[in-house]
Amino acid sequence: MPAPPLLHHHVVGPADAPPLVLGPSLGTSKAVWEPQLPSLTRRFRVLRFDLPGHGGSPSAVLPDPAPGRTTVGHLASLVLALADQYGWDWFHYAGISLGGAIGAHLAARHPDRVASLALICSSAHFGPADPWHERASLVRTKGTAPLLETSSGRWFATADVADTPFGRGLLGNLADADPVGYAACCDALAGYDLRPELTAISAPALVVGGTFDTATPLEHARELADGIPHAALNIIACGHLAAERPDDLQDALTTHLNELRTYGRPGPCPAWHSGCGATYTAVEG
Repeated sequence: MPAPPLLHHHVVGPADAPPLVLGPSLGTSKAVWEPQLPSLTRRFRVLRFDLPGHGGSPSAVLPDPAPGRTTVGHLASLVLALADQYGWDWFHYAGISLGGAIGAHLAARHPDRVASLALICSSAHFGPADPWHERASLVRTKGTAPLLETSSGRWFATADVADTPFGRGLLGNLADADPVGYAACCDALAGYDLRPELTAISAPALVVGGTFDTATPLEHARELADGIPHAALNIIACGHLAAERPDDLQDALTTHLNELRTYGRPGPCPAWHSGCGATYTAVEG
């Protein structure tokens, strides 16, 4: 039998560097992480992926895209398949919103695979299920066009960010998303509740909250930080997509990663950590 299809993804960074997986938010693509790449790829082998129906990932990667069938666990399994494809027994992980939920699920259910965790404008529970099911039904019927008018106000703290090439590109991701995959991701959010399992997360964790985030307000970030043992909380003056403040987000990530005892497991921090000038290779999948 042929192997199941993989999420569309891109890998870049020193070939011998510790792996770092970056998860996007609902409605966006791996492009949401582009502002962080110049810094992160100096120290890590960075893998960015597109959610099902987003960017280059077809909805067909889902095991069952029928209404109500997709869970965050299914999405997490797709990410593990990527790590397995590259022979990564473990990896660092950072994710925005739904991308963060995937990472939290992995850290709670597969603690041996996640070396560190960064949850950005994310949550342990994204509210009642009914609004997510209603959004899924709307998108299955009318596509993502009805969401465009209100998304920029949720995603960005100021309207001018939506008018930048970066902002227009992300809104374009939403416009181009396949309704089947987008709606399935809404179903996953509807059924997601990791609150009882937060104490099971043992990986060093960073939680980033946005002052102006109306999709996952600061109480969501505080609940994550309070529930995950020894998690650090960093608050940024941003909307739901902290990538609109790339320097602030990069500072938070850099501090988090620098405070880890090692960048890899096992063994000490490798030589390239101090800037050895390693060349990059890229893999498109």
